[in-house]
Amino acid sequence: MDLQLTRKSAFVSGSTGGIGYAVADALAAEGVRVIVNGRSAERVEEAVARLHVAHPGADVSGIAADFADPAQVTDLIARLGEVDVLINNVGLFGLGAFEEIDDAQWQHYFDVNVMSGVRLSRALLPGMLERGWGRIVFIGSESGVSVPADMIHYGVTKAALIALANGLAKRTRSTAVTVNTVLGGPTYSDGVAAAIEQIAQAQGAPMDAVKDAVIGQNATTLLERFIEPTEIAALVTYLASPLASATNGAALRADGGVLTTIV
Repeated sequence: MDLQLTRKSAFVSGSTGGIGYAVADALAAEGVRVIVNGRSAERVEEAVARLHVAHPGADVSGIAADFADPAQVTDLIARLGEVDVLINNVGLFGLGAFEEIDDAQWQHYFDVNVMSGVRLSRALLPGMLERGWGRIVFIGSESGVSVPADMIHYGVTKAALIALANGLAKRTRSTAVTVNTVLGGPTYSDGVAAAIEQIAQAQGAPMDAVKDAVIGQNATTLLERFIEPTEIAALVTYLASPLASATNGAALRADGGVLTTIV
């Protein structure tokens, strides 16, 4: 299927690994001019090089910036220029007891998970509206709908992103600009893979066995396995395309079929 994305431009925040990299890879495969992002220049350069190998001739570049630092975000935005597609992917996640998460941690999560999307959308949405076409996709989470008791700080920020995207979509009325959110489920991201590897080494067990055991302990999806980043990226790439013109203001699930009970 031709997604009609050739020669469009896209910025993907937090895209040196995991879901962000998978999205950048999928967009590059469609002929999009892709700008990747990470906190360190070294990781950005590595991601750009990997994409060039995967897609010879692709127009891929990168900008390093830490979204916890407003000054770095300001500099990034100044260097971006016009962008047709904005993928708000960057984010922090982690377990933590509610009573042990202090104000500084709450603020850090909001700065990275929420304000990244606020600042980028505020800078890029007006240009999309003026040019008459654009796409903003937020990488959300099922945790923003059903907030985990051991990740309340994370879930609250993801709930805020759903609200942010919904409000922004209302500003695109009668235009060819859309704003949507993808709600991911348990995904085998780089962070999850690292945690699984640590458990496997500690237990002296095979990686695949530990991976199956971890998802098996929480078999609350119809998929009954971790989602691959490429599976999230497939939906994101479609939403970024002209073919998704009738989808706006939506929160679409790519969660593996979340279950509230197991029968």
